[in-house]
Amino acid sequence: MEDFHQRYAAGERDFSQLDLPGANLSGLDLSGANFNLAKLAGADLSGANLRQTNFNGAILQKANLTGADCSEADLSLADLGFANLTGANLTGANLQMTILFRTRFKNTTMPDGTIR
Repeated sequence: MEDFHQRYAAGERDFSQLDLPGANLSGLDLSGANFNLAKLAGADLSGANLRQTNFNGAILQKANLTGADCSEADLSLADLGFANLTGANLTGANLQMTILFRTRFKNTTMPDGTIR
């Protein structure tokens, strides 16, 4: 986890295939970062800025995305099973073939702008 923060602080934005289950990334500005095929099961991304972030094929099972800004993010092929998306903004996000088994939606802005 410390390595991630150092890499991020140094300006790195490519975290593809990163293995950080249960990581606390709440409130961080991770906009535009690449988490392609990353393993972030159980991670806390609440309140994070994830605008235009690439989560293609990422594992986000049981992740907390409460209040996260995921607008225009690529969540295609991601596993969001049992994730919490309460109050998240998914406007313009790509959810093609995303696993949404038992994902929690409450006051979530969906890709088309509707609130669910």
